Amino acid sequence: MVNSPSRQQILRLYGSTLRAARSFSSYNFRNYFVRRTRENFRNMQTEQDSGKLSYAYGEAVKELAVLRRSAMVNQLYGGWRLVVENQSEVRERGEN
Repeated sequence: MVNSPSRQQILRLYGSTLRAARSFSSYNFRNYFVRRTRENFRNMQTEQDSGKLSYAYGEAVKELAVLRRSAMVNQLYGGWRLVVENQSEVRERGEN
């Protein structure tokens, strides 16, 4: 019998993965990994087979480690901010 992860473990991993994805300084990488994280965990949420769920959880744990390392490197060599990022900050503050 395969020991599948609990709902709390999956949610904790989801939050950690989203935090790691949002820590990228590059706009394109950040948005890609946030989208990919949401999609992966949405698929995990609908999985009924405990073996497949355990496998997906294990892969997500491995991906989190890679994502954290990649985000750290991206923060070191981030580059310039894009025009899209500057416009989204203005919208968030309520300015036009």
